[in-house]
Amino acid sequence: MSLVNASRSELTKQFTTAMWWVLAVVLLAYVGVTAGGLSAVFGAVASGTLPGGTTSGARVSPTSLPPLIYSLATSVGYVFPLLIGTLLVTNEFRHKTLTPTFLATPRRGIALVGKLAAAVVMGVLYAAVALVAAVGIGAAALAAFGVDTRLGETDTWAMIGRIVASFVLWTLIGVGVGTLVRNQVAAVVGVLAFTQFVEPIARTVATLVDGVSGVTAYLPGAASDALVGSSIYATMGAGGAVPLAWWGGGMVLLGYAVVSVGLGYLTSWRRDVA
Repeated sequence: MSLVNASRSELTKQFTTAMWWVLAVVLLAYVGVTAGGLSAVFGAVASGTLPGGTTSGARVSPTSLPPLIYSLATSVGYVFPLLIGTLLVTNEFRHKTLTPTFLATPRRGIALVGKLAAAVVMGVLYAAVALVAAVGIGAAALAAFGVDTRLGETDTWAMIGRIVASFVLWTLIGVGVGTLVRNQVAAVVGVLAFTQFVEPIARTVATLVDGVSGVTAYLPGAASDALVGSSIYATMGAGGAVPLAWWGGGMVLLGYAVVSVGLGYLTSWRRDVA
């Protein structure tokens, strides 16, 4: 089977299950509610409608507010492309469909590249969903309070492009995780534990302990925030030290994708399947 046919087959398998759109709906709701709520609160404070901004915590200027809101697509939504990438592989192990996949595509490298191609498509799709929520709802809420949405600026659209790139890289990392960890429950629990507990705690500790921030800046979530160029966590003081440059964050995130997929191919993908 050719690479084109393998990629088409992987997309067909992905879209014939309900999981992809269930996660997409949850992503839309999660990011939309977060972006809409924070836009309303910060917009009200920035416009003077709601007194505030002098208590403990970071103050957000009206100029930096739109990038902060739009970046919620990745800073709170990155777990969704990571999960769909993981499920793209672990579903095959769980439902025992990997054997016919390998029979149809005996060259396992081609089969894996087909999954990576499908992951790129899913990453772009999920990025579009997240951007509809973060930019669409967020910009509407900001405009309602008279805050400039900055949608006419090239910097804003460059950041949106980097958000799409971040989603694609997260999906590829998910494929790597799913290839390394064949058990679906273990892979999903591991993804959720790391993204929702381990890294947030580590990045918070970095703000309190000297010397730790130099390490946490290279964690995948921190690298993703650096690639995008803005993050609610960094603004609120949970980002540690000075982040990497956007291109540095992109290279680190790409490195995670390459290493995870490469190790998965060498250690697990080439093993016999039942």
